[in-house]
Amino acid sequence: MKIAIVDYGLSNLSCVRSACHRLGYGSTVVSEGGKLHAFDKVILPGVGAFGDAMRNLNDQGLTDALNESVVGKGVPFLGICLGAQLTCSESDEFGYSKGLGWFDAKVRAIDTAHQILRVPHSGWDETQIKQSSPILKNIDEDSLFYFTHSHAIYDLNEDHAVSVCDYGTEFVAVMQKENIFATQFHPEKSQRMGLKLLDNFLRL
Repeated sequence: MKIAIVDYGLSNLSCVRSACHRLGYGSTVVSEGGKLHAFDKVILPGVGAFGDAMRNLNDQGLTDALNESVVGKGVPFLGICLGAQLTCSESDEFGYSKGLGWFDAKVRAIDTAHQILRVPHSGWDETQIKQSSPILKNIDEDSLFYFTHSHAIYDLNEDHAVSVCDYGTEFVAVMQKENIFATQFHPEKSQRMGLKLLDNFLRL
């Protein structure tokens, strides 16, 4: 099995590669769109600003390549943190930016104005499972995952919302649409349950 980890200049690639290696899988970092077609699984990690990320994806020819592989050919895809947000239709981070549009959802700043909560939302938090998903197989309902983000995914069709997290307001933690999976948290940093989720994805 060939696993691609997409590098668009805003990713913590080493942690994701290490997690794959720990699970017994090799992976290849891909930064050019023309090389993406040769892989069986695609992981899009990310830390940073939405607009910069989309600009880099476009400039590196990765947007068209991702659409061809993931949407066109049905290659299993996992977006992580910013990589999850990029699959949405739009974001208001530092102004309006258009996303990949695979999910009809919006990325907005976390609103904690009515509560004493810090932003970014950083640290361990639990999620509430809304529906079953193959990437949540054998994962406990009360499992904790590691988050670090100041924007979150909202207004997603409930059919695609696998789990949610409540931090001032309820946002999407895991979403799925056919072969496309995405997590707002970092499974590669979430110890045993995070590795289990990643292993579930790689076994699809």
